Amino acid sequence: MSPTRTADVLVVGGGIIGLVTAWRAAQAGLATTVVDPDPGGGAARVAAGMLAAVTELHHGEQMLLGLNLASARRYPEFAAELSDCTGQDLGYRRCGTLAVALDADDRAHLRELHALHERSGLDSQWLTGRECRRLEPMLAPSVRGGLRVDGDHQIDPRRLASALLTACERAGVTLHRAWAERLVVTGDRATGVVTADGGELGAGQVVLAGGSWSGRLAGVPAEVLPPVRPVKGQVLRLTMPDRPGPFLSRTVRAVVRGSHVYLVPRESGELVIGATSEEMGWDTTVTAGGVYELLRDAHELVPGLTELPLTETLAGLRPGSPDNAPLLGPTRLDGLLLATGHHRNGVLLTPVTGDAMARVLTGGALPDEALPFTPRRFGAPVLAEQSV
Repeated sequence: MSPTRTADVLVVGGGIIGLVTAWRAAQAGLATTVVDPDPGGGAARVAAGMLAAVTELHHGEQMLLGLNLASARRYPEFAAELSDCTGQDLGYRRCGTLAVALDADDRAHLRELHALHERSGLDSQWLTGRECRRLEPMLAPSVRGGLRVDGDHQIDPRRLASALLTACERAGVTLHRAWAERLVVTGDRATGVVTADGGELGAGQVVLAGGSWSGRLAGVPAEVLPPVRPVKGQVLRLTMPDRPGPFLSRTVRAVVRGSHVYLVPRESGELVIGATSEEMGWDTTVTAGGVYELLRDAHELVPGLTELPLTETLAGLRPGSPDNAPLLGPTRLDGLLLATGHHRNGVLLTPVTGDAMARVLTGGALPDEALPFTPRRFGAPVLAEQSV
């Protein structure tokens, strides 16, 4: 017997992806429930919030670039709508990004990235080391060159999560604060979940949006279980000095000895330094080695930061997929949809994910930019798009 239907849409997972899906579904008139013991938590508490569609471009990920750019274009309007709806400041800044090189190898790598930008029709400007330091005087004298990308912005993910939670509540989304333990499948259709507090929740459609935990929900048939794994990231937070002129005015990032490091200055005075990328399973321990490596690499970029107060160290789990791209839309199991696997782009992809999932949940097809990211690329073709 299937559980009594209590919602049109049941979203498993209350991180930013689950919350934006629920908010957009509720705005579309669907009775929506989110199942999560701590909605508004998850990987967003650790993320730096770079909206870096251009400087996050990696060779071999040009398909993902289209989705990232589509979401970046939505961000100004999305942030304004969410802020108006909740009255909350999201920390959205159009401050741009400066990617810099510290040695000849880094400079050659950055030149290749600039060439890729030009081939892809992206707007980035090559700067000499002196021009980089003119923009950001705190940069080390060893900086040999850089890429200025004014179109890469930032947002505070903690504020984003808080605002999405408020927006969901105001849109009438029901928050069931418990773990989802098992998917309920009746016949050949997903019909709800059993929760850790002993409840059974039914719905017309179930969206699995549990981040790195999405592949661990019991009851999901093996052929539609999302191939999502945890990728550990350690992040530091420092406090910049309160003085005339900014310590850093924009996001600064680089590759140092093969490791990516970034520094994200907030208007609040917080400086976020990240992030390690570690295949360590479910471990979320902050390690001395991780903290040391981040501070060492960041110090090579901005030597003065070692004088700043260290206010927080934290580790979280990114939801990685086999191709580092999200899984969006219906699965081969009727009634079960996925919104997971966003890896390092979850914050950036929040607007486009919410729009795409709402469109599918209301009976439409995935938009063109999301079509390459259906679950079908990891298995048999999905069923035709569902209607409510």
